[in-house]
Amino acid sequence: MKSKIHEYQKSNIKLMSKKTYITFSLILMLTASYGQNSATAKADKLFESYQYVAAIEEYQKLAESKGANEYIYTQLAESYYNVFDSENASKWFAKATAKGKADAETYYRYAQTLKVLGKYSEANKQMDVFAKMMPKDDRAKEHLANPNYIPSLATNSKLFDVAETNIKSKGQSDFGALLTNDNILYFASTRNSSNKTDKWNNQPYLDIYQSTRDDKGSFSEPTPVRELNTPFHDGPVTLSADGNIMFFARDGHSEGQYEKSKKSNTKIGQQGIYKATKVDGKWTNVEALPFNSTSYSATNPSLSKDGKTLYFASNMPGGLGESDIWKVTVEANGYGKPQNLGPNVNTADKENFPFIAEDNTLYFASLGRQGLGGFDVYKTNLNGSDQAINLGKPVNSEKDDFSFSFNKNANIGYFSSNRNGDDAIFSAAPLCKAEAIVLVTNAKTKAPLTNASVAILDLKGNVIATEKSNAEGKVSYPIECNLGYGLQVAAQNFETASSAVKAVKAGETVVEVALAPSEVIITDTEVILNPIYFEYDKSNITAQGAVELDKLVKVMQDNPSMVIFVKSHTDSKGSLNYNLNLSERRAQSTVQYLISKGITQGRISGKGFGSTEQKVKCGTNCTQEQDAQNRRSEFLIVKK
Repeated sequence: MKSKIHEYQKSNIKLMSKKTYITFSLILMLTASYGQNSATAKADKLFESYQYVAAIEEYQKLAESKGANEYIYTQLAESYYNVFDSENASKWFAKATAKGKADAETYYRYAQTLKVLGKYSEANKQMDVFAKMMPKDDRAKEHLANPNYIPSLATNSKLFDVAETNIKSKGQSDFGALLTNDNILYFASTRNSSNKTDKWNNQPYLDIYQSTRDDKGSFSEPTPVRELNTPFHDGPVTLSADGNIMFFARDGHSEGQYEKSKKSNTKIGQQGIYKATKVDGKWTNVEALPFNSTSYSATNPSLSKDGKTLYFASNMPGGLGESDIWKVTVEANGYGKPQNLGPNVNTADKENFPFIAEDNTLYFASLGRQGLGGFDVYKTNLNGSDQAINLGKPVNSEKDDFSFSFNKNANIGYFSSNRNGDDAIFSAAPLCKAEAIVLVTNAKTKAPLTNASVAILDLKGNVIATEKSNAEGKVSYPIECNLGYGLQVAAQNFETASSAVKAVKAGETVVEVALAPSEVIITDTEVILNPIYFEYDKSNITAQGAVELDKLVKVMQDNPSMVIFVKSHTDSKGSLNYNLNLSERRAQSTVQYLISKGITQGRISGKGFGSTEQKVKCGTNCTQEQDAQNRRSEFLIVKK
């Protein structure tokens, strides 16, 4: 069984809010009717005191006995769910729901575990049951509105390149990474094996660590921040812009802040947020924030750049779900009243691990939205009112992905994921965003040309997209940084022109393409047009090709007795049969286009010749330039 220390953070640490606790109690009362009795007392006591590893051992014995029932299966599944062992949780959720007597949340959690395992179609079936039982629940409404969202989510534009960091601790958990502007990375970790063990998941308590990042992005051997660490959980952290003020999460046991459970005879502590200041290079003057409580948790803080707003996760009363993202003003003489960020961020499930970026973009992890599985990372611009968007792959995966942060100066982000088994820190390098603006003008008058066809090509000459110029003669294309592109620009009654977009590091680049007014060349044997371009491996007429063929239509309309034979040629890159078939399709596509424009069938015919009649005799060893010349369409005059 794999224990997940971030579940300590993700499940709001030790105690639920009163609302959730009551809900949980109701579930226990409902399930008690078909299973809870003196035989389950020991296991139930462990479960209710959050000692899930020990509870699993007891429920496992009961599940394998003759007295096993849905209640025991559910409790065992929930125990595995709470330590994020999805394989085993799925197994026991299946048994718990086999007779259709489970409550709605059990079906929902079963669906969540199936998503983590990548079993999306099976997860949808469980969500269908949940939605039928809870039709007014926002999660049910979202599912019913878009049940098959995975394909669209998987094809979202890639935002980051992801890589493992050299901060690793086998079998332990590292998360909550935050890079400061002086290249110090702070994070929380269970790597201190001499620490006490948390009975939640049998891993050591969290400590705060730091490491130095070098110019190549590698990190020094992590060292503990000893003046902040206690025998219980400490971390993660957030810092002020100048690096002299830190807010961090800490277990209430360290400060004597806990409640005693008479039933389980345990001391149950909550996470709280604490402030420390740096004096002579050491963190000191630790003080608790006034809204900490023994009844709920406040954890995972993130401080805005101006130091005036602190974001955090909590299951305090007044939230929308099991845990929400909140904010509080940091004032000269104290703190304001915590405010919930509302439904644009929070759901009926769990939101956690907020990070506020310099541009007021909030990154956070959620279990309550349609994601790839487990916790996914989302972002939303708090300056607007748009819904949060999923960061997509590769930041998110079928497993837990969470605790995302970003350093603008270094242009690098960090997050944690258990996609390889244990919570580990990954880097997230943003993909460069650039834009090519093509300005099409009349070469003689310098006036902008409206409705010109602008095709952008990759380095192999394949058409990526084709757009029409606007009233200002402009077309805009998003492009990748540090990569060049080709352009093919055409307009009716103008010569087609080629140009290039040079590789840029970022931002906008403007390319002006001036088109010369064109005249079709008619010889004794053929009508000569500009090259007819086709998309890679396709035979349909492109917008650019249509512009050229429309010229031929006009010539044939002006010469009603003219008969044309179309010869279509390819380069020599494919096999002979492949090229013959492709060129034949292109020839017939050209013929059909002309017929569709009113040219009678008896006046136009065509045939594909593949690579058998090269304009440049280069065999199969042609250069790109020679291939381009050989890829052509010829319009021979059979009769004038």
